[in-house]
Amino acid sequence: MQRWVKIPDGRFLDANRIAYVGKVETFNRIDENGEDLGLAYAVNLGTDFPRESQINVVGTKEEIFALLRGILGGTGAQNAVGPAPSPPAQS
Repeated sequence: MQRWVKIPDGRFLDANRIAYVGKVETFNRIDENGEDLGLAYAVNLGTDFPRESQINVVGTKEEIFALLRGILGGTGAQNAVGPAPSPPAQS
């Protein structure tokens, strides 16, 4: 089953195909005129180990961490839907 997550530039990526997630980096963004646009976040994702299978995703803090939550842990709503698992039966 595919789990599609939306990356900040509008494209979609199958979360089940991601082989690794790199370290989240921060940097200051500036526009063409040298104006400060604030802090940006970036993370490197790879669907395989060759360089052609890597994607560097850049966005705001909320966008990047929502993407990582979707990839690593699903959504909070999916995890909270069912009842808590019962402890194993002891014999």
